[in-house]
Amino acid sequence: MSSMQEQYTPKTLEAEVQAFWEIAQSFEVTEDPDKPKYYCLSMFPYPSGVLHMGHVRNYTIGDVITRFQRMQGKNVLQPMGWDAFGLPAENAAIQNKTAPAKWTYRNIDYMRSQLKSMGLAIDWTRELATCKPDYYRWEQWFFTQLYEKGLVYRKKSTVNWDPVDQTVLANEQVVDGRGWRSGALVEQREIDQWFLKITAYADELLDELNQLPGWPSQVRTMQENWIGRSEGVELQFGLEGSKETLSVFTTRPDTLMGVTYVAVAAQHPLALRAAENNPALAAFIEECKLAKVAEADMATMEKKGMATGLMASHPLTGEAVPIWVANFVLMSYGSGAVMAVPGHDQRDWEFATKYQLPIQQVITPTDGHELDINQAAFTEKGVLVNSGRYDGLSSAEAFNAIADDLAEQGLGRRQINYRLRDWGVSRQRYWGCPIPMIYCDTCGVQAVPAAALPVLLPEDVEFDETGGSPLKKMPSFYECTCPSCNQPARRETDTFDTFFESSWYFARYACFDNDQAMLDERANYWLPVDQYIGGIEHAILHLLYARFFHKLMRDHGMLESDEPFTNLLTQGMVLADTFYREPATGGQDWIPPSEVEIQRDEKGRITGATLASDGQPVIHSGMSKMSKSKKNGVDPQMMIDKYGADTLRLFSMFAAPPDQSMEWSDFGVEGAQRFLRRLWKQVYEHVATGLVDSSTAYGKLSSEQQDLRRKLHQSLQKVTDDMGRRYTFNTAIAANMELINEISRAADESENGRKLRQEMLETIVLMLAPVTPHICHVLWQALGREGALIDAPWPEVDESALVQHSLELIVQVNGKVRGKVKVAADATESEIQAAALNTDNVKRFLEASTIDKIIVVKGRLVSIVVK
Repeated sequence: MSSMQEQYTPKTLEAEVQAFWEIAQSFEVTEDPDKPKYYCLSMFPYPSGVLHMGHVRNYTIGDVITRFQRMQGKNVLQPMGWDAFGLPAENAAIQNKTAPAKWTYRNIDYMRSQLKSMGLAIDWTRELATCKPDYYRWEQWFFTQLYEKGLVYRKKSTVNWDPVDQTVLANEQVVDGRGWRSGALVEQREIDQWFLKITAYADELLDELNQLPGWPSQVRTMQENWIGRSEGVELQFGLEGSKETLSVFTTRPDTLMGVTYVAVAAQHPLALRAAENNPALAAFIEECKLAKVAEADMATMEKKGMATGLMASHPLTGEAVPIWVANFVLMSYGSGAVMAVPGHDQRDWEFATKYQLPIQQVITPTDGHELDINQAAFTEKGVLVNSGRYDGLSSAEAFNAIADDLAEQGLGRRQINYRLRDWGVSRQRYWGCPIPMIYCDTCGVQAVPAAALPVLLPEDVEFDETGGSPLKKMPSFYECTCPSCNQPARRETDTFDTFFESSWYFARYACFDNDQAMLDERANYWLPVDQYIGGIEHAILHLLYARFFHKLMRDHGMLESDEPFTNLLTQGMVLADTFYREPATGGQDWIPPSEVEIQRDEKGRITGATLASDGQPVIHSGMSKMSKSKKNGVDPQMMIDKYGADTLRLFSMFAAPPDQSMEWSDFGVEGAQRFLRRLWKQVYEHVATGLVDSSTAYGKLSSEQQDLRRKLHQSLQKVTDDMGRRYTFNTAIAANMELINEISRAADESENGRKLRQEMLETIVLMLAPVTPHICHVLWQALGREGALIDAPWPEVDESALVQHSLELIVQVNGKVRGKVKVAADATESEIQAAALNTDNVKRFLEASTIDKIIVVKGRLVSIVVK
């Protein structure tokens, strides 16, 4: 670049650089066996229509890693797509009287332009949208393959049913027990649903968490708890007056002698039978059906129950214990029945206390301390008491003894259970991938043949006031022919859970243009993903389903790897200031920060705030996650238009480490822009006085020049580690800011001094290139370098520059700092002592004193003790 503009103008500069990348196809990659591959992936967005700051942070983190790894000489893939199916599109379609497809495609176009304005190093040729038939046809095909393998099945399952809208509701659509649109009381109904046998992979999903050291331990623990492997005993209680038995599973057979009642779910066959002649019980069961019980709420909800009038017989003692229906027992977990030991389970204790059922202590603490079982359950393991011949055994010993006795009598067996349940993939919603199954009155359930795929989702639909999926009202969709007998048949109108699409998209990016197969050999080149980035809210379901799907694809011969994501980074939230007023009617009226004038102290802290429109005070409520409800979101597009993408990228990487919460600050954004202007100014002033060839050897450097060059290469060493291993981009940026300060302080126009400034500026530009790629692209050319910065390698540390030729030591007299002394790095202890004693300021404090001793702490200080 022969000339360089004096002013930094991000808007025009960034548009020009992005155009250069596009023309040069800088980010399009193909498989290259001669280079190490690196696959960096950020979780793809839902096309809501607008980019928010969480997106900006997430995708900037991924882009910094992508660009850094590229500079390491790797073949780097960073793709992008759209998680395009789902309920929000249906809701928007109803509100805006438009088809979900039209709304979705419009949003994708706008969000793509927003992402491009951020300057992300994305291979856009691989872009996919999960609502496109060329994507979802393959998951339909794979579903039919899994059906043939017996890994897919259909059974009745309990759902939330809105009797007014005549539709199934997701849990998030049920508000205080009522349908979110109709306001009708939601019922619990059993309907046929499709399931994937994720439980068949429970052990592998659990065991291989240990092979993911690149995942946060918190996420691995969350998955471990979700899978919930537990060892216990399945045992049988007899039913008095019947030859039937009641099956329960327990992880604490050591407490079996403390059972005082048995609890069953409202939908348990025993409960329904008992209700036939008991109107009060029937009414209670109906009440339980209406209550939406999420497992997470069970610990805190009010425990309710009713006696069935039936009695069970204890498997070891034969003693009669009552059978109760309890709202805390779910039919979908285990056998829908639990043995209740109120002395040693707090939930059972609360229920027993409420209904005045017996509480029996059968475990005592190992340390022998007294406890009152009527005050609370004792839930720890210990030593058995009141347990007949098992008295005195430890809980572990009793586990084995009781399990063996039950097995001997044919009343129990050891069993491993999982909290994990098979994945219900049916959704009674329209905007999703059609489930490729057909129902024939003659042939039964049939999979759609591969040649007839994809089953296309009709995109031109209208939602009417009756609610429910339009597919159920479209004979043109559901009327079909049986593939076996060619007689009229009915197509499945349910669609897949949207987690289905996000469970394999990472693999499809590798084979995006293959219209003959779901995956090909390119998937084995790119997978597993080397670095995956996304929010902690996806720690369980999305990541678990993606791991499961990866193993299914592996076992179908499409992949060789066992796990999809080698390293996982869960980025922190973006927080922003919140402001409100308290209206006379009560509550809080939230006010967007953009409408508030803020007063700050000299350190940038908020000291007051007023509403710009009326000048009256508003209340500052501190920082909280950016949200629509608190109106504290910041529009990234406005920020890019005002400051440029590089400023926004720099601030979002500097404000906090990626895995921690980031506090938004207009003050901080302005600071980021000031730094980029300083960098521009430094390069401009250097270029204006002539470029220097940084590849030629230095002449003899002065000690100051040696120190400055050592500082440069120490910083490069640190930044390389911060960027490549630690992902502490904030400290990497801070190191570059310090180097700019050093350049500003060093007014050295000698030949060596100018050459050193050239080397420093070039190195800073290279180190900042992953974070602020647009400005660095231009500055690289301005500094006279050939070729585009995007193809430049990461700078190398000059080990010789790290050698310290001199040291600056602090000199203390009686523990107080009295001066500094510069000595040769290899100076002897006596030479150091002599130099310290010869320092002018130190001499002053030694006058009329007798030196008692001199202590030299190598490389740090000289301590002189005087009398």
